[in-house]
Amino acid sequence: MFMRTLLRVSIFTCCVFFAVATMGYFFWYQPSRRAFRQSFEFSNSSLKPSEGKVHAKMQVKANGLKAYALQNGFNTYRCFMIDMSVPSGRQRFFIYNFTTGRVDKAGLVTHGEGSIAVGGELYFSNIPGSNCTSLGKYKIGSAYHGRFGLAYKLHGLDKTNSKAFERFVVLHGHSCVPASEVYPLTICPSLGCPTVAPIFLKKLAGYIDASGKPILLEIYK
Repeated sequence: MFMRTLLRVSIFTCCVFFAVATMGYFFWYQPSRRAFRQSFEFSNSSLKPSEGKVHAKMQVKANGLKAYALQNGFNTYRCFMIDMSVPSGRQRFFIYNFTTGRVDKAGLVTHGEGSIAVGGELYFSNIPGSNCTSLGKYKIGSAYHGRFGLAYKLHGLDKTNSKAFERFVVLHGHSCVPASEVYPLTICPSLGCPTVAPIFLKKLAGYIDASGKPILLEIYK
């Protein structure tokens, strides 16, 4: 009799334990999995989808610039690229390394005040007096000290920027350009010059001055 009672108690205890364990699975473990999944989705949503497009476009541009550099006596180790499809508050001036296929450094850069069109889209022009940014390839020329301190003359190599030298479009620094990203804020515009932070200009100067051949710059969108 005692053994039967003990057996019944044991079976009842096992059933209760199984029921509690099952409830624990559904009410504790499952929510934990949902929390993990939500956390994963949130971390993915914080990524910038446009960065992949920017990188892919950069690789295509780099291939064309390296071929141009080889054929025309430019520096074949590095080039400079400015992607005007990137907001001004984000880094969009890239020092690209042909050897590694990577960006060595990046910084903020202005666009011309005449390039700001209705609706936020940028407008580009080669017309003198337009205060616009001009798209195309540039030869970075000699250094000089002017109104904004150290600056480098720019020579347009395409029809879209052939008047750059005539328009006094140069690469220079200005204190209105921050040293780090400020997006979603925008930065100051220029009169058509690619203007960078003074500290970033020093980095660019290091590459330009040490190069035995002129460095290519391309501004594109």
